[in-house]
Amino acid sequence: MRNPSFRRIGEIIRKEFRQTLRDRRMRVLLFLPPVLQLIIFGYAANLDVDNSVLAWCDLDHTRESRDVLADFFGSNRFEIAYAPASAEEAQGLLDSSKVQGAVVILRGFGRDIQHGRTTSVQVLVDGSNSNTASIIADYASSIIGGYSARVLNQQNADKLVGRTVNGPISAVIPRLGMQSRIWFNPDLRSRNYFVPGVVANIIALVTLMLTAMAIVREKEIGTMEQLMVTPIRPVELMLGKTLPFALIGMVQVTLVTTVALLWFKVPFHGSFLMLFGCAVLFLMTTLGAGLFISTISRTQQQAMLSTFLFFQPFFLLSGFAFPIRNMPVLAQYLTYLDPVRYFMEIVRGVFLKGAGPEVLWPQMAALAVFGVSILFLSAARFSKKLD
Repeated sequence: MRNPSFRRIGEIIRKEFRQTLRDRRMRVLLFLPPVLQLIIFGYAANLDVDNSVLAWCDLDHTRESRDVLADFFGSNRFEIAYAPASAEEAQGLLDSSKVQGAVVILRGFGRDIQHGRTTSVQVLVDGSNSNTASIIADYASSIIGGYSARVLNQQNADKLVGRTVNGPISAVIPRLGMQSRIWFNPDLRSRNYFVPGVVANIIALVTLMLTAMAIVREKEIGTMEQLMVTPIRPVELMLGKTLPFALIGMVQVTLVTTVALLWFKVPFHGSFLMLFGCAVLFLMTTLGAGLFISTISRTQQQAMLSTFLFFQPFFLLSGFAFPIRNMPVLAQYLTYLDPVRYFMEIVRGVFLKGAGPEVLWPQMAALAVFGVSILFLSAARFSKKLD
C-alpha cells in the first residue's frame, strides 16, 4: 500500500497540472517566454558583423592599392558600396550613415611600398555603435596586416635573390609572425553565445513566475483555507506545488536544448547528464525564490511584478548579454550573489567547451549552496505563513 503522504502529494501534483493547463494565463507563461527568447536571441540579437557597407576612397590608383581592395573583397566581410573621389566625400557618407566605414588610400601609397618606406592606410569607422565599430576596425586591421605581411615576405625574398628594390643585396631580417586560432566558437557566431544562455533564462523566469502565481492563486480564490483544513501538511503542499514546475523546467531545458542543436546548429561538446544535473541544482534556487515571492504577494498581479523585480537584476548581472569583466568593480562583486551567473557559466561551458565537473565544480558548489539555503529559508517562511 502506498504511503498516504506520497498519495496526497501525487494528488496535489495532478491538480496543479490540470489547473496550470486549464488557465489561459498560465498556458501563455508556459509557452510564450521560451518561444520569444529563442526567436529574439536566435535571430534578432545578432552581434555578428558580416557584409559591412564600406566606402572605398582610392587617391593613389596603383597596382598596390588595387591589391588591398582585392583583399577586402576576398574577405567576404565587407560590401564596397561607394567609391568617393575625396576624403571629404567619404566623411559625408559616414555623417549620413550611408556606410559603416571608409577606407582611404592616400597618394604615394604604391610608391612608398615600392621603395620600402613606411606607409599607412586610413580606416574611418562609424563609432555610434561601439560594438560594431570595434569589430569592423578589427576586421580591417586584420586584412591590412595580412597584406603588409605578404609585402614584407616578398621584399625579403627579393633581397635574398639579389633583386632588391633600391640597392645591393642585404641580409634578410628575421621577423616574428603571429597566427591566431579561436577555440570553442571558431566562426565567432553570436548565436552560439546567446542561445545556450536562453536555457538559464527560461528556467529562471518560468519557474519563478509559475511557482509564485500558482500558490498566490490559491489564496486569491480562497481555496488555500480549504486545503489547510484537509489532512495535507504544509511540507506536502509545498512539494505538491513546486514539483510540477520543476518537471516543467526540466522539460523546457530539454526543448530549448533540442532546438539549439537541431535548428540553430549550436555545437554541444559536453555531457547531457552534466547539464541536467546542474539544472536540478539551479531549480532549487528558482523554486525557493518562487516560494518566497508567494509569501509576500496577495494577488497574481503582485506575484508577477515581484517576479520581474527579482528576475531583472539576476538577468542583467548574469553575464548573459554583458561580459562581467567589463562591468564596474562594485557590479562585479554583486554578480557573486547572482545564482543565474553560475548556471550561465555552466551552460556555456558544457555547450561550447565540453567542460565537466573537474572544471565547473566551483560553479556547481555555489549553485548547491544557494539552492539549499534559499529553498530551506523560503520553505520555512512558507510553512510559517500557513501555520
